[in-house]
Amino acid sequence: MKTNTDVSKALASKLSPVALAVAMTVPAISNIAVAQEAEATEEQQFEAITVTATKRPQVIYEVPIAISAFDGDKLADQGITDLTDVGKFVPNLNVTGFSAGHTSSVNPFIRGIGLQDHLITTDPGVSVYVDGVYLGRQVGQNWSLNNIERIEVLRGPQGTLYGRNSIGGAINIITKEPDQGDVTKINTEFGTRGRVKADLFVNHGLSETVAFNMNLAFNKRDGLGEFINVPNAEYDVGETEDISGRVSLKWEPSNDFRMVLTADANNGDGGLRPYTVLIDEVPTGRYYTGIDGNGDPIPSGPLRNTDVIPTGTDRYDNATSTEAVTGVSNEARGLSLTTEWDINDDYTAKVVASQRTSKYKAGLDDDGTAFSLDQFPERGEADQTSIELQLNGYINEYTDFVTGLYYFNEEGSNRQGDDSNFNGGPNLLQLDQETTSKAVYLNMRHDLTDDLSVSGGIRYTEDEKDASANVFGPLGTISDSNDWNEVTWELATNYTFDNGLTGYATIQTGYQGGQYPARPYFLISEFADEGGFGALGSGDQVALEAAVNAVVSDNDFKATDNITATNYEIGLKGRFTEYLDMSISIFNTEYENLPVQFSETTESGFITRVIPTKQTSRGIEWDGTLSLGQFSLQGSVGFIDVDVDEVVNSDGAILADVAPLTPKWTVAIAPSYEFELGDGSSIRARIDYSWRDDMYGEPLSAPERMTKLESRELVNFDIAYTPANDAYTVALYGRNIFDERYDNARLNTNDYILQILSNDASEFGVRFSTEF
Repeated sequence: MKTNTDVSKALASKLSPVALAVAMTVPAISNIAVAQEAEATEEQQFEAITVTATKRPQVIYEVPIAISAFDGDKLADQGITDLTDVGKFVPNLNVTGFSAGHTSSVNPFIRGIGLQDHLITTDPGVSVYVDGVYLGRQVGQNWSLNNIERIEVLRGPQGTLYGRNSIGGAINIITKEPDQGDVTKINTEFGTRGRVKADLFVNHGLSETVAFNMNLAFNKRDGLGEFINVPNAEYDVGETEDISGRVSLKWEPSNDFRMVLTADANNGDGGLRPYTVLIDEVPTGRYYTGIDGNGDPIPSGPLRNTDVIPTGTDRYDNATSTEAVTGVSNEARGLSLTTEWDINDDYTAKVVASQRTSKYKAGLDDDGTAFSLDQFPERGEADQTSIELQLNGYINEYTDFVTGLYYFNEEGSNRQGDDSNFNGGPNLLQLDQETTSKAVYLNMRHDLTDDLSVSGGIRYTEDEKDASANVFGPLGTISDSNDWNEVTWELATNYTFDNGLTGYATIQTGYQGGQYPARPYFLISEFADEGGFGALGSGDQVALEAAVNAVVSDNDFKATDNITATNYEIGLKGRFTEYLDMSISIFNTEYENLPVQFSETTESGFITRVIPTKQTSRGIEWDGTLSLGQFSLQGSVGFIDVDVDEVVNSDGAILADVAPLTPKWTVAIAPSYEFELGDGSSIRARIDYSWRDDMYGEPLSAPERMTKLESRELVNFDIAYTPANDAYTVALYGRNIFDERYDNARLNTNDYILQILSNDASEFGVRFSTEF
């Protein structure tokens, strides 16, 4: 086994000086801690986390997949306040969020699979669940992680138990369930950049059979720039303000039956996400030349970078004069009912039913200037209903199973228009889609011996989508329907060695239904090719009707084929020594018909194209915890090599050759030490370091595209004091203490480059928590 020193040296060529300083300090600190805590017992060192990744309670070592779990009570110590922060500490996970300029969007990428868009016709490749309920939309998913029981990140396709859009993996958020304990928790934060955060959690037993808990939270942070041409803008650039609440009621009339009813809501408001527009870097584009795709002058004439960032302003300022795009908002409401019935000692039935609604307002001013050229204020909404019926239990003392039926329905829409412009003229986007998904699954595990077990699963899924688009008034609404089905399966084996370590080997498959075009402005080009604009100009109704009929009858508004994934993985996990808990996995995943998404502007508008390709992702992941009494060290390393079959257009130009927003290396290191004072009080000090390698903002690595995102390293610290009676904890914290500014994404449209800036500036403050 490699020592910490070996690992540090191996990574030396990949890490910056700050990273090396942290990494090379680890062995020295570890040696000191070994000397101080040599007599610590194993029970004092570790507490194995119980997870429900396979929809059955298991110690994390027993799960035959790569999984990272976070204890909800320790999230604040790590500087984790939302899902974006989780992406800093899991190997081969990168969480970004830039959809429509929103500040509360979540776009997780696991092992090279994710989604860069947010429109209703797109589906994520990584699914997010809250208490077993799948969240269909990404805007508004950047949950404030208050009073969470735990978070589980499942890496690799989860095609049997989590079949809904999980070809890359799944993220499970498990909240705290009501119980009979009476407790009140108050957490507050006050910090730089106007940070004000407070949440209240109350759990109370109302009777011997009824209990409830409640969580109310407020979170506010100032922006990073100003809207210099909109003096009355309600919010600054990047400013956020969120109010959320959650109430759960549990009824448990007997030891065999329990029901939990939960209602949650959140409202978020703020300013447009920080971004800038690079114009000079694309001298052939219409902004720079002042000529549109038809050879006509654009209304604002030639533009330059100085129009986006005028002299004397900061790149985090925004020069738009369109008030409608300065503010963003999102709101969500959810209701879920979970019912469990222990039929007997061997069988348990469970029903999870949920109804959720969400809506948002966002949008970008693509030219980024004071001119009313390309601005796309946007609104969207979605309503979803899901029901899952599970039956799990034991066939005999050696065999257990989980089986279920799943139903999901979502209706949603996106709207641009009225205050939306392209090339200074009116712009229209009306997307609607209804999705219905049905599935049946079975997963079984059998113990061949005390040390060896095998498991397998199978799932049959049917998806149906009805979609429509209106992008041009004379064409009207164009509709299409499609359906898909797929059988996914899994085979796995676990073996427990004499030293307690668990080795596993797994073959998993995953599936995702096809997707409709997100911005089908190519329909306007087809209308033009049929002579539609000439007919409009001459008033020839016969020719106009013929052009419309030709486009509608051809109907190129079509969905892609099934997306499938097959993952081969082996791993080893468990307690390697008395002091070291760790896991390591090696994987190879093959994808078929994976949609490659790229955007460009044409004479018709801003078009997002989707082209299927093949992709192979292979890599290795390690994470672990070294615990030496009062000293502990958490760490993770991920490496991935992604091979994308080149996508080439009719002219032979390469359109895609890499996986976007996927760093080759991911590293996290977090040492902590607890000092016990003479009066029984304690001070806990922790540093969290995370590093993400270079990556690309689009699926093309050509240097002339200029979409490479430089590597980033983020450092947090937390120093907490707790008195002897545990009455409260007060802490000094710092997040992104070196004020690392980085690109969240980059998109080259052939006319300009959208450079989405991070909203993750440094922050220092005080947090206080108490429980009574």
